[in-house]
Amino acid sequence: MLSVATSRPHGRAALWLSAAAMSAALAFSGVLVATAPAHATDTASYTGIVLGVGANETQRTVTWYTSADSAQVVQLAPTSALANGEFVASVTTFSATGTANIASSGGFNRHATLSDLQANTQYSYRVGSDGNWSPTYSFKTQSFEGDFDFLFFGDPQIGASGNVANDQAGWVDTMNVALNANPDTELLVSGGDQVETANTEAQWDAFLAPEQLRSYPWAATIGNHDVGGKAYEQHFYTPNTDYSADYYRAGNTATESGGDYWYIYKDVLFIDLNSNSYNDATGGGDEAHVQYVTDVVKAHGADAKYTVLVYHHSIYSAASHAKDGDNKVRRVDFPTTFSELGVDLVLQGHDHVYTRSYEIKDGEKANPEEQPGANEVFVGEGGVIYMTANSASGSKYYNITAPDNSGTSGAGNGADPLNPSSYWYNSVQSQERTRSYVKVQVQADQLVVEGIRSEASANGGVESKIDSVTIHPHHADGGQDVQVVVPTAAPGEFGWTIDGHNGLVDLGTAEEKDGYFEAKGAINPIAVSDTRSSLSPWSITSVLSDFSDGDKTFQASYLGWTPKVVTAGAGAVAGAAVSSGFDGGAGLSVDRVLGAATQGHDKGEALLGADLDLKLPTQTATGSYRATLTITALAG
Repeated sequence: MLSVATSRPHGRAALWLSAAAMSAALAFSGVLVATAPAHATDTASYTGIVLGVGANETQRTVTWYTSADSAQVVQLAPTSALANGEFVASVTTFSATGTANIASSGGFNRHATLSDLQANTQYSYRVGSDGNWSPTYSFKTQSFEGDFDFLFFGDPQIGASGNVANDQAGWVDTMNVALNANPDTELLVSGGDQVETANTEAQWDAFLAPEQLRSYPWAATIGNHDVGGKAYEQHFYTPNTDYSADYYRAGNTATESGGDYWYIYKDVLFIDLNSNSYNDATGGGDEAHVQYVTDVVKAHGADAKYTVLVYHHSIYSAASHAKDGDNKVRRVDFPTTFSELGVDLVLQGHDHVYTRSYEIKDGEKANPEEQPGANEVFVGEGGVIYMTANSASGSKYYNITAPDNSGTSGAGNGADPLNPSSYWYNSVQSQERTRSYVKVQVQADQLVVEGIRSEASANGGVESKIDSVTIHPHHADGGQDVQVVVPTAAPGEFGWTIDGHNGLVDLGTAEEKDGYFEAKGAINPIAVSDTRSSLSPWSITSVLSDFSDGDKTFQASYLGWTPKVVTAGAGAVAGAAVSSGFDGGAGLSVDRVLGAATQGHDKGEALLGADLDLKLPTQTATGSYRATLTITALAG
């Protein structure tokens, strides 16, 4: 309370300090914007929606077909933020781009990249424009560090059997089996040949039928049956893609699909090649692919612990394509480069058979003592394992062929001395004429690769294993690699309290000066504690209510202060001094900073204080006045 007299001071001036509840402003890495403006004339339909892989684990892509050439977006929100399953007025919005489809496809295509995703979060998304949305789909991110699994699928080739419905049913069943058994898998990796005929949209519709393709990112690979038109590029947008003519069959960018691309997911550098381009007389061919892989590994290989290559045409297989001329050439062109670059695993399709190679170095079996079917391989420097996946839909299978003396690398297509019915390069080769897929477990110091049945055969039931191998990567010769896992730090917390008893801040009785009354004092110190591992900024601000005594008042602006750091810690820096508004100004009637810290400050504790200075007109009515200083903490 503050007593003021026109003749001489008497009574007491007092300021009451109340500890208001802390409010926190939490940082969100996405961009919050209002929903897209309405497009009253947009009556588009949306089909072929597919979730794709992004440039890294914090991204996904979404691609779709639309009947209208209009501005469209992807709306994204944490599923927990939806209200009764509906998107709220403000969500994260990503603009889509695209072009008109070729005539045989009709309509238009759109794609958008979803970025700044957070780990361990369930997201919901939809495509379209205001008032005209697709159904809502969802996906879940996992931890952005550590082990993860991905699934590899060979040649769905929908339509290859001559019965699209049957092929679709087999493909859907494989997806159901694989993802029911592996719900936490993080990527679906393609071996190519999504469809039988490149521009037949009925086959694409059947390929895109599994609902999982809206919830798990599909890392597309182009096969020889996908390459003969633009539908592949219309349906899939891939990250870091080089669409130069060198990476197209015969350099034909006008009417065919193509391109090489790469991405990093956690500890794996994936490089995906358009192996349809292999003749350097009519395009970039293998020489261009070899240079592409070399450039990408040199630029980004150090950012990952494993390198995995993916392309369609298997160079070490066992069925009808094993003796193809292009594969004979590639068994010269590719393996030495892959060994020199430290590639760990090569995933392939095309031959509709399951194979797993021995450890191959520079185009030769690296270890003559490696036994057929060994379930554990310790690869030496330059050792590479090559896999071929069988059909995931059951649309087509090829019979295993017999070794012979043809070929241009190693023993050509000769027999394995340890298993003469197999090719020299294959540790395992299998043709059960039943659907299957490959599971790859990426672990700290090994890759576990398994061929798994998605339908029963005479050799095992659904989800039984055709093959399993643990691949132990090479480590430095003449030394030892050392690894440590640094866990996510405990989040810690930010808080503040009144230091000690929250007593009345008593400014005493104002003293009459030359033309004004003045009272001085100090706030009860504020103790701040910040143990957050994010080292995010914080600030403590205060605003003062007007003083009152019954129906008598005077303005909060008459009080000023000089903040100070009583005890240093938590990166605390005192706020600026604020003069009393007696001579003009707002004083503490507006939010003022008591103390703050910037991003990256040290963890710890601090004690903040402030000296108070109250100046009043001598005409102020006598009384015992109180005001409330409200304290707010902002913790970014």
